Amino acid sequence: MSVENIAVLTSGTDAPGMNAAIRAVVRIAINNNVRIWGVYDGYRGLVDDNMEELTSISVADIIQRGGTFLGTSFCKRFRTKEGRQLAYENLKKHNIDALIVIGGDGSLRGAEEFERETGFSVIGIPATIENDIWGTDYAIGTDTAVNTILQAINEIRDTAKAHRRTFIIEVMGNK
Repeated sequence: MSVENIAVLTSGTDAPGMNAAIRAVVRIAINNNVRIWGVYDGYRGLVDDNMEELTSISVADIIQRGGTFLGTSFCKRFRTKEGRQLAYENLKKHNIDALIVIGGDGSLRGAEEFERETGFSVIGIPATIENDIWGTDYAIGTDTAVNTILQAINEIRDTAKAHRRTFIIEVMGNK
């Protein structure tokens, strides 16, 4: 099967490095004469048909920005068979041959279910600050998240010591 059009989306919680991953996907696709479509707002954009063709200009000056310029969301409709069927029809409407999902555990499980149900080709790129994706040692965003937390702890520790106080720090994550 020849791949002429692919789509890329980011889903779930954003993670540092998602924009760099999108940029790499877009540039590699363009260099291989493959049209690349960006899906806005994750699976919601797939269900709502909120996508547009991306160019090298679309990903200029995003590599150092946090988050994801495509946006992300959680989509209850994609969790239903009807929602996934609508997403499949929207991809077919744009003649898209494959889908790249950049996201965490839930996003990649959704991609797997979508592929199993529809037979549509899906590639998953692990991106999570929690590093909780089975079968991977490392995910996009994990190292940056850990180092940001360590930097904040070190700075807060100095303030706590100066005030002779104990501070409690809570960070995001499941584990």
